[in-house]
Amino acid sequence: MKIRESAEDYLETILILKNRNGAVRSIDIATELGYSKPSVSIAMKNLRENGYISVDPKGYITLEAPGMEIAERIYERHTFLSAWFIELGVDPKTAVEDACRMEHIISSETFDAIKKHVKRRKGEK
Repeated sequence: MKIRESAEDYLETILILKNRNGAVRSIDIATELGYSKPSVSIAMKNLRENGYISVDPKGYITLEAPGMEIAERIYERHTFLSAWFIELGVDPKTAVEDACRMEHIISSETFDAIKKHVKRRKGEK
């Protein structure tokens, strides 16, 4: 199933908030993204129904394996591309904004090739 960019953003945000705060509820996501609580509730319902997240009786959200895989992939792309753009001299705000757009559309093949190239240039393996 092809997942939409907005769903990828929600999953990535859940991962970031979980790492930052240890627990995530819908209100945390709404606050982080600046979205309304009803919009986030609808998105969480869709993610839950498609098996990307689970929500316990107290409202705490957990990424399920498919959701975690997507969240980690998007987050890796975001952090890698942001850092690389900043290294290239791009203003940090612009670098983060550009990475946020690119993380959703870049193919795995292209992203892997960029990572290999950057690591070679840095002398990493």
